[in-house]
Amino acid sequence: MENSFEALITTYIENKVGISENFLNTDLSNNLRQNLFNLQQKSLLTAAGIGNSNLISYDAEIRSDSIYWLDKKHNDPFENEFFAQMEAFILYLNESCYAGITGYEFHYALYEKGDFYLQHLDQFKSNPSRKYSIISYLNPDWQESDGGELLIHQLDKNQKIAPTAGKTVFFKSDELLHEVLLTNATRMSITGWLKSD
Repeated sequence: MENSFEALITTYIENKVGISENFLNTDLSNNLRQNLFNLQQKSLLTAAGIGNSNLISYDAEIRSDSIYWLDKKHNDPFENEFFAQMEAFILYLNESCYAGITGYEFHYALYEKGDFYLQHLDQFKSNPSRKYSIISYLNPDWQESDGGELLIHQLDKNQKIAPTAGKTVFFKSDELLHEVLLTNATRMSITGWLKSD
């Protein structure tokens, strides 16, 4: 597990974008994906908003995915396993990089064919608590023709990242503009933020 943690941190230091190809093992990725399918079947996903809880708005011309917030109160075994792994990563990050992370929040994100999310930053102007964005993908057998890549805008060169199962991406929430390109197939992830309140 520490190897995947170190991969995230090392690649982040090198390129401002940390990537670990196998941060989630296959079983956990599959089980979380099934959770997301089950939530969809029960119509429990909601339209994703823009802005924080006090200033939230909805505009499908900017963002068209659906979400469901993870919560320890659900006591779901696979979400609990995910939380435990993220808590271990936060401990490792704080001890090795003095990051000062004190909390987190995560939601499932479902992009169906034709969905997208235009260029944005993840940190709110009115609330700087989100320090790092962290995204774990749940899509097996992803093909380039499926679209839905994460496009990160950097000064020297934009970076396009395929949302393949098990991969986790990590970057500062207030630093890098990014977007989700138009999806041609169902795209699933757990998206969240490491926070310092």
